Amino acid sequence: MGLDGPTGNEGVRRRGCSCTKDDFLPEESFKSWGNYVQALQQTPRRFMDRVFTRSLDSTELHEIKARSQHEMKKTLSWWDLIWFGIGAVIGAGIFVLTGLQAREVSGPAVVISYVVSGISAMLSVFCYTEFAVEIPVAGGSFAYLRVELGDFMAFIAAGNILLEYVIGGAAVARSWTSYFATLCNHKPEDFRIIVHSMSEDYGHLDPIAVVVVCVICVLAVLSTKGSSRFNYIASIIHVIVILFIIIAGFSKADAKNYSDFMPFGIRGVFKSSAVLFFAYVGFDAVSTMAEETKNPARDIPIGLVGSMLITTAAYCLLAVALCLMQPFREINVDAPFSVAFEAVGMSWAKYVVAAGALKGMTTVLLVSAVGQARYLTHIARTHMMPPWLAQVNPKTGTPINATIVMLSATAIIAFFTELDILANLLSISTLFIFMLVALALLVRRYYVSGETTTANRNKLVACIVLILASSIATAAYWGLSDNDDWIAYVITVPIWFLATLALHVAVPRARNPKLWGVPLVPWLPSASIAINIFLLGSIDGASFARFGIWTVVLLLYYFFFGLHASYDTAKEAAENKMGDGLKKVEEGVKVSSEAQ
Repeated sequence: MGLDGPTGNEGVRRRGCSCTKDDFLPEESFKSWGNYVQALQQTPRRFMDRVFTRSLDSTELHEIKARSQHEMKKTLSWWDLIWFGIGAVIGAGIFVLTGLQAREVSGPAVVISYVVSGISAMLSVFCYTEFAVEIPVAGGSFAYLRVELGDFMAFIAAGNILLEYVIGGAAVARSWTSYFATLCNHKPEDFRIIVHSMSEDYGHLDPIAVVVVCVICVLAVLSTKGSSRFNYIASIIHVIVILFIIIAGFSKADAKNYSDFMPFGIRGVFKSSAVLFFAYVGFDAVSTMAEETKNPARDIPIGLVGSMLITTAAYCLLAVALCLMQPFREINVDAPFSVAFEAVGMSWAKYVVAAGALKGMTTVLLVSAVGQARYLTHIARTHMMPPWLAQVNPKTGTPINATIVMLSATAIIAFFTELDILANLLSISTLFIFMLVALALLVRRYYVSGETTTANRNKLVACIVLILASSIATAAYWGLSDNDDWIAYVITVPIWFLATLALHVAVPRARNPKLWGVPLVPWLPSASIAINIFLLGSIDGASFARFGIWTVVLLLYYFFFGLHASYDTAKEAAENKMGDGLKKVEEGVKVSSEAQ
């Protein structure tokens, strides 16, 4: 899908809604088998080109965005973003995971686990906000990483974000069925079709989950502003229910239930933090709506930071209320809040809890649907995925193709699969991506191609390597050791501190934010890297194995399709630009200073 005119916005070839081969594989490498074989032979050279190619801010804002053929409508304010953020985050996590973690992993100290996870999420929010303000496009972290870390790292991150959305959406959809059953005084299995010939993990078919996802798909396709209004109303009801749970829970509090506050020690607190990070997943979807925000410089910081502060406070209060109502060893792992209210003589309150959970999960599904479609749209604009997915409908101003494809995958998985084992996998994907975004922010502030000297670049690389190595060593020791020996931390933590200090003192900043910037750079993004990696060290090995399998699948797709499609597209666009006497759309390692 090349650019035929000098502006990029006017010269995009328009095909309308079609499903021909050129909509999926229009690039030169796929025109014939001979071309494809030749492209495969050039894989090493093309791969190196994509690894060292960094996009420009202007490329993401203009040329890449223009490949969707139509603009997304700018209809969102900071008020919409705050409610989208609340709707995206407060859902299945708090109602499903809190009971299990409090009873078996951390005890009443689960509130500290939520604080730790919330701090990690807030640090990531700051990093996301600066990028979203300066590069307000639908691609979210994919676009940010393309600009700072190159195409290849951006694709790996994007693949994991899409996995997170699909699996997370499916998990929430199945949880929706469970809470609906509670509301109807039934067991969840009463609403599922049991197929005994299939394995236990895949034989509990959930038609209600599919129906819920289909309804969400219609809402997400019709209008972003309409989705915002629905989310706004549902989130208000949800917040009222949360306030009821907190107030009613504290009115039935028994301080004796807090007498054994940390029964599993500090290790249990951090193990819970890694799992409960799932409860914060979703706020990154708000950054994908930057392209549809009226005033990104003002609205995005208020929307992202405001929603995360509200969410963290709500989680902590809910966790405290639950553990004050019941001794932690008696908390129910399936419906913790409902059973807790029954235990204190408020059986009727379980219906309020179930209704609130349903509202929360509905808004999580809706915001997730809006966010995941925009991620996929921007990935398809670069042709790493088929460009058919990048088309924006001119009437609705929404990416219909991407929305339907993503939610179809979500519905299929929700219909067949029991997803309890995937909570850790979702946390791995999210923590990995948030770490990369913080790393990209350090690169953005301290490195500009053609302006940063070789000596300063080498110092930057050395500091980043030490920050990553010390963080990984700390996390690995935490995850592999079974004792309370602190000797390793006396070595690794000072290395992290000194590396960050060296970056602050010895490497001059190459760029300052234009509109809104993360405070305390490099300390805040460096701390984000460290805490995200540390939480990864608390996740079990089996989840890392599944993460590795998914990464292998991504690499196979990339080397056989995505690499060659994105390479051809970038070269075609660069030739068109140079032919018009304008600067290249994308610049490699050696770029002129004026390009930045």
